[in-house]
Amino acid sequence: MKRHAPGRAWYVAFEGIDGAGKSTVVRRVASRLRREGLRVSTRREPASAELNRKAQAASVQDPWTGGVYFTLDRYLARAELERDLRTASVVLTDRSYWSTLAYQGSALAPERQRRLVGLQVHATIEPDQVILIDLDPAEAMRRVGSRASAKSPLERRRTLERVARAYRRFARRNGWLVLDARSPVREVADAAAGSIREQLGARRRTRPRRRR
Repeated sequence: MKRHAPGRAWYVAFEGIDGAGKSTVVRRVASRLRREGLRVSTRREPASAELNRKAQAASVQDPWTGGVYFTLDRYLARAELERDLRTASVVLTDRSYWSTLAYQGSALAPERQRRLVGLQVHATIEPDQVILIDLDPAEAMRRVGSRASAKSPLERRRTLERVARAYRRFARRNGWLVLDARSPVREVADAAAGSIREQLGARRRTRPRRRR
């Protein structure tokens, strides 16, 4: 999977289960960074409404096929992502390939999990930073309870619990910043923006200086 390249925008993925408030946080963080003079591009996965419908429908009975649909969407949107990374200072995405690994991957046997990870190598670009907006599944059910779903409330609760465990496991293993979704959204956005500023500052300090 392609990783950070010198001169490219800082690429940040916001992850979390349904109802965590990722979209709101992304908008607020983007607004804060733009006020500071940064060129910020925002994205959301999946990009294609049609592939999203197919992926959601397939995932109920066949998480592997659902994961493949989401990966295809990511592959088809890669050129746009690469363009944003060339032209912006910071790119913020509401979900990334980690969502597929959490939602569909965590429902698969280990061998298929590894295959799903392998598909991402050619489909997308590795985020430089991942921020998890962590929410308890019970609270998520209260927040998203009215949304249409092919699953029963019990099935949805079990799915959210499984996905939340996967996200927390990924966060521990990869050193993600974890923010509490129960906190006021302003505090969550401030913490996320502050962390991104720190990463950008560290990046500038470690960038090689040009020789005169």
